[in-house]
Amino acid sequence: MAKPDMKLFTRRAFVKTCGFAGVGLGVSARAADQGEALFDGRSLKGWHKPPKRIGHGTGGRWWVEDGVLLGEQDPPGSGNGGMLLSDEKFGDFELQLEMNPDYGPDTGVFFRCTDRGEGFQMYVDYHEGGNVGHLRGEMPGNFAMKPFQIFATRDPDGQPKQFTTRIDPRAEKWPKGVYEYTCTAEEWIKAWRLKDWNTARIRCAGKYPQITTWVNDLKVCHWNGETCPLPGYDRDRVLGILGREGSIGLQIHGGKEMWPVGSKCRWRNLVIKRI
Repeated sequence: MAKPDMKLFTRRAFVKTCGFAGVGLGVSARAADQGEALFDGRSLKGWHKPPKRIGHGTGGRWWVEDGVLLGEQDPPGSGNGGMLLSDEKFGDFELQLEMNPDYGPDTGVFFRCTDRGEGFQMYVDYHEGGNVGHLRGEMPGNFAMKPFQIFATRDPDGQPKQFTTRIDPRAEKWPKGVYEYTCTAEEWIKAWRLKDWNTARIRCAGKYPQITTWVNDLKVCHWNGETCPLPGYDRDRVLGILGREGSIGLQIHGGKEMWPVGSKCRWRNLVIKRI
């Protein structure tokens, strides 16, 4: 596999790509040599909810404020979630975005995603026992690949002030080589910015995809979809469900227990480049 272009999303290239000098402002220009903005910072143009109800709900509530894309259950606390999907479909790509979720909701970034809400997912499970940056297959016969879980020590306002971790019980039963690379829990804790925006990057390429994720400057994981030995993962079954390309998706998890009332996920500066 070709080595990722580490210059793709430098600060200078990112500003050039988005066509603005201040993060969080709207973007609409396409820069063919760098990528394209998936979110214009002003509207939901280029995005849609699934045409039919999916497992998490009818779609959730999505809106834009000050250049930020926000999501929550619809109505808040109802348990009705869902997804927001890009109209455009992507197969091999590098995606960069910024995220600033409240602590408590279960969200995520989906890719090669269908209108039924099936796809690969980068966890943004920012809650007790969650994980941010590793991978899951969300589809019939889903497969979770969470090496460790996060748990917060909270300040008087109920917000995380530091994290501890433990191995996910499912990971204790993994065969060797589920990930070709994964960061340690300690590295993740050091990289994550509390009460602030965090940058995520996802690279996905191949029929049976090679997927790499980063959070801020930390390489979180690399997964080989051709050789992964995880029980329950079948590369040809997954290819048959998802196909070779799909939408980019942002998730609002269904269920009242998975989304505290009043909590929101926040996204901005979504930029993608086909590779």
